[in-house]
Amino acid sequence: MAKSLSLNEIRSRAAKLSRDWADEPGDERQQAQSFVRDLLAVYGITETRAAYYERRVKRASTGSRGYIDALIPGLALIEMKSAGKDLAAAEQQALDYIHDLPDPEIPRWVLTSDFRRFRLIDLHDARETAAVEFSLADLRDHAEKLAFFAGYGERSFGSKEQEAASIKAAKLMAGLYDGLEGSGYSDHEASVFLVRTLFALYADDAGLWEKDLFLEFLETRTAEDGSDLGPELSLLYQVLGREPSRRQSNLDELIARFPYVNGGVFEEPLSIPSFDQAMRTRLIEAALFNWSAISPAIFGSLFQAVKDKVARRELGEHYTTETNILKVIGPMFLDELRQRFVDGYHDARALSKLRADMGLMRFLDPACGCGNFLVVAYREMRALDLEVLLRLQQLSGETARTMFFTEEHLSVRLSSFHGIELEEWPAQIAATALHLVEHQANRAMESALGAAPDTLPLDKIQTIHVGNALRMDWTTVTDITDHLYVMGNPPFIGMSRMTADQQADNRLTFAAVDSSGLRAGRLDYVACWYAKAMASLRGVTGARVAFVSTNSITQGEQARTMVPLLERNGFTVDFGHRTFRWTSEAPGAASVHCVVVGFSASARPGRKPRLFTYNHIGGQPIERPVQRLNFYLADGASIVPAKLNRPATIGMPNAHKGSQPTDGGHLIVTEEQLPQVLADEKARRYLRQFVQGQDMLQGRPLRSCLWMKYAEPADIRASPILRERLAGVRSAREESPTSSVRDYANKPGLFTQDRQPDKAYFALPEVSSENRTWIPGRFYTPDVIAGNKLIIFPGAFKWQAGLLQSSMFMAWVTTFAGRLKSDISISPGLAYFPVPWPTPDEATMTKLSHATDAVFDARAVYRDASLADLYDPNAMPANLLEAHQHLDEVVDRAFGARRRFTDTAERLSFLIDAYTRREAGEQLVPVSRRRG
Repeated sequence: MAKSLSLNEIRSRAAKLSRDWADEPGDERQQAQSFVRDLLAVYGITETRAAYYERRVKRASTGSRGYIDALIPGLALIEMKSAGKDLAAAEQQALDYIHDLPDPEIPRWVLTSDFRRFRLIDLHDARETAAVEFSLADLRDHAEKLAFFAGYGERSFGSKEQEAASIKAAKLMAGLYDGLEGSGYSDHEASVFLVRTLFALYADDAGLWEKDLFLEFLETRTAEDGSDLGPELSLLYQVLGREPSRRQSNLDELIARFPYVNGGVFEEPLSIPSFDQAMRTRLIEAALFNWSAISPAIFGSLFQAVKDKVARRELGEHYTTETNILKVIGPMFLDELRQRFVDGYHDARALSKLRADMGLMRFLDPACGCGNFLVVAYREMRALDLEVLLRLQQLSGETARTMFFTEEHLSVRLSSFHGIELEEWPAQIAATALHLVEHQANRAMESALGAAPDTLPLDKIQTIHVGNALRMDWTTVTDITDHLYVMGNPPFIGMSRMTADQQADNRLTFAAVDSSGLRAGRLDYVACWYAKAMASLRGVTGARVAFVSTNSITQGEQARTMVPLLERNGFTVDFGHRTFRWTSEAPGAASVHCVVVGFSASARPGRKPRLFTYNHIGGQPIERPVQRLNFYLADGASIVPAKLNRPATIGMPNAHKGSQPTDGGHLIVTEEQLPQVLADEKARRYLRQFVQGQDMLQGRPLRSCLWMKYAEPADIRASPILRERLAGVRSAREESPTSSVRDYANKPGLFTQDRQPDKAYFALPEVSSENRTWIPGRFYTPDVIAGNKLIIFPGAFKWQAGLLQSSMFMAWVTTFAGRLKSDISISPGLAYFPVPWPTPDEATMTKLSHATDAVFDARAVYRDASLADLYDPNAMPANLLEAHQHLDEVVDRAFGARRRFTDTAERLSFLIDAYTRREAGEQLVPVSRRRG
């Protein structure tokens, strides 16, 4: 048969079964197998190997042997009892049998019956009330509950069970690939062969053809030693690519039962692979697995990994989750469409208009990989279209379930979903995944409406293109219209790690937009997709774009380029997700800190900006109301703070890096070297404590340096240690490629950059982990030499140190400071000088000082803990956390805040407004000068 039965046909057969068995005695010994065969025939399962009857197993509770009446591996177990027997007891017996089954055969569903009643449980549903019971007489009305026999089943997209099933399926495919790899097959041919095998395995369980037809073929048409497996599969795959009218008339009857598939999956001729018994065993084990349970969105990424032995060891740890994909497509278009459905729920004309508009929409993922974004977008659009159709049916007063549908009647079609992928292997997976999700959508439609377009043959789309999206003309892929939605997850490659080809991509892409003077060559690779989208959509008002990007693109120097880039080219940010962790939920999963940025032409009407924030990067998004949205993903003007060389706020201390020795290590004295230097009477006069950023944070053993700014020549001549070390400095500097360093070779006792203050100073590490809620700092006396990895604030007061260790300062630096990898890198010109600091009165200064003292006092309780320990988000002591939260309250009031802030986004919005007002010449009056 070409496909599994429609639900209307199933209902008709169910009614006949009820009539045929209504007057039968219902004897377990004599009639059980006949009844089960007739029941399965209702769903199109006939005399094939789909079901095993009288399967012998061991009972877990007693250890004795028993028999399962019928088992469809991986799907369902059926246990029959004579009329009037207790079905709950029969169910417990069935569950007892399951423990003896191998993993691929463990069913999801358990069905018990006494010929008069049915009892069904879903083993994926942990609720005690999950069992469903109905009578044989009512089977027609409840036929959908057993529709999983025909490949319908329920789909719980994104569930733990589906994730686990997809991971298990990918591991089975990895085993198949091992056999191909050892046969000498080329990489290309192995890719095509695996995609075909995936399709056949899925089709066997999902109702694309007779249940377990492919399994029957493997078991009955191939030799046990696997010697003919390659030729037989090659013949089958050739037949699947031919219309019945073009097939040989003398084909094996079993092969002839397979339908025509086409769609490019089975078109290309391949050489015949050579397999053995182990390979055949692996393939049959895979065929026993229930492939209808997989998610095309998840499985695409997992399937891509089967060819990579390193990635295979971590299957399930690296893929794009559906939850994260919905963060893009929800605010981009899906939420708006769903709201239109709600608003027009009682208006048939509005709903028809909604369907018509959905039919105009086109989707492009220009870095589609295995098609995850396209698969989820198509699935969600089809699901919404089905909801609309059902409501239109209700509004029309129709009661019949049957509606006639062909491809032309759908408003959402595969031909509207386009992708570009650099490599052939993931592109093939993407196309196949789209076919699989189309089939799932058609089954859902048929279940709800009684009819749907045929999934086969797969000749509807050729929309996944192999090529470099940055060098392709996107108009050759899809029409660029007001109804185009460009989305995806372009490669996460930092500027410093780009290949020569990728750097060339950058130059070509940014040449097509107005980027003069913006240092586009310093941007991460993902920025090229922004530029390509802007160039391709120039002049198109309604089209929209949304990309997942590493969070660095909305911060520091990169954002200083991206903000004017969008403005110059006529684009505005529509929505954004601030930093969150982009990863799977699998244990040990790798993660990247990402943002989502959606944008469109500034002239697009009806824009309502949306912002999503996170209380912690692994948490759930919280939507914040915003009036406007800039590229920093803050509610505020699109500013690019000016780089300054002194504080814009009068009264704040100057700031700069500490001193740099550039000495070849000869002026620095480690803890191990310290006794030797102390033993030299002359040398120890010049020892000073030396602190770098990591020394301060990690609490490393104290280092020292030889600070010889005012050294006596006689001391140097009298000290072997000093002479030896200064000679080493001279030699190291003479060999330096930097001329300014070579100039200091004749001054070996001096640091090449001396910025040491002559008074007490406050210090922050130049680089601090982005995971810290606050950047911790310390006060030092002038005899402690600050290294160049510290940012120092000479003469800073305690209240100013409080400002620098607040959430308000963190809101600024996490947005405008530079980055070293993903960590915050403080440069005073951007991260400190431009901040619109308050000018507090004496009372407020006192409150700030006391709150800062409380932070220092809380730290002092833990004398053995480093600052890195204390400021680890998972280890921060409660008293220190409370002290910082109180300091934040005092700092916020000092800035003039009139309400309590709840997160970084709110503080950043406040700071941007304050900065904008200050630049406009407004006098900022802190709220601390008001009463209360």
